[in-house]
Amino acid sequence: MKMILLLIVILAFPITASADQEAARLAELDQFWAEVSRTVKEGDFEGYSATCHAEAVLVTGTKKLSYPLTQALARWKTEFDDTKSGVRESSATFRFSQRLGDATTAHETAILLYSFRVGDGEMKHEYIHLEALLLKKDDCWKIIMEYQKAPATEEEWNALN
Repeated sequence: MKMILLLIVILAFPITASADQEAARLAELDQFWAEVSRTVKEGDFEGYSATCHAEAVLVTGTKKLSYPLTQALARWKTEFDDTKSGVRESSATFRFSQRLGDATTAHETAILLYSFRVGDGEMKHEYIHLEALLLKKDDCWKIIMEYQKAPATEEEWNALN
């Protein structure tokens, strides 16, 4: 009987350790996405850029294009500057439907809710199906590919609650 109990503990330990490792990995990724959200909200362009790998790629399903994320960053800088100065209000929130990976890689499937208002204008909400590939190097996660697949709906967003 003691032998059986010992065998169960030995066999169960790797599963528990693996579950603990996965929980820690997801906590790190949650911190990554929280940092992305913070930088968008505060208009912190340098902080946002720091979440991106130097060779990252942006893929847009609606435009059927793929290009270096540095080009998108150059285009987005004005929005970050306007947010930082208070001319614009911006936020980015993520809800995940699938999170795959290991200790140094991640494939995240989500819906991004990007909300913004310029001046006294109406708050606008864009729901976007998103896939992201991330790499972890030197204890730091960086996005290497952002695939903005297609528009999503508020209903799809709410379903991921």
